[in-house]
Amino acid sequence: MTTQQLIHQIKTKKSFLCIGLDVDLDKIPKHLLQFEDPIFEFNKAIIDATHDLCVSFKPNTAFYEAYGIKGWQSLQKTIKYLNDYYPEIFTIADAKRGDIGNTSTMYAKAFFEDLNFDSVTVAPYMGKDSVEPFLAFENKHTIMLALTSNEGAFDFQTLETNGKELYKQIL
Repeated sequence: MTTQQLIHQIKTKKSFLCIGLDVDLDKIPKHLLQFEDPIFEFNKAIIDATHDLCVSFKPNTAFYEAYGIKGWQSLQKTIKYLNDYYPEIFTIADAKRGDIGNTSTMYAKAFFEDLNFDSVTVAPYMGKDSVEPFLAFENKHTIMLALTSNEGAFDFQTLETNGKELYKQIL
């Protein structure tokens, strides 16, 4: 998805709404547990009920990785469903990846080529070589975490470096 397409969705829907798809099997409606893939069924129901209200869906990959291969397959089915039925909606892999260059290259390939997400969240604190592989993909977007909302954000992200808080130096 191009930036212009995303802007068009924001203007058309008059919304910046992004819906997180962070599925915990202990918290979803019990009737969904009867399905072969309750995670996908839950996501599908949320997507179908809200696609006209939001401009983005954001699965947090930890909630899929925790269930092993079945969780990863649920994530694959979810992103394929979004891309097949709602291609106008921006997709974000909330993965918070950030590692050395060759590892970041593999993460970028996984999220952009294999899963076909529009964007991925990246933790840039390992330096530019941990981010650059994500930036190499045309019409794909990299969302860099600068300041997070968790209590631990104040451990490092707000420390002053050269007279400026660290998170404000993330470009």
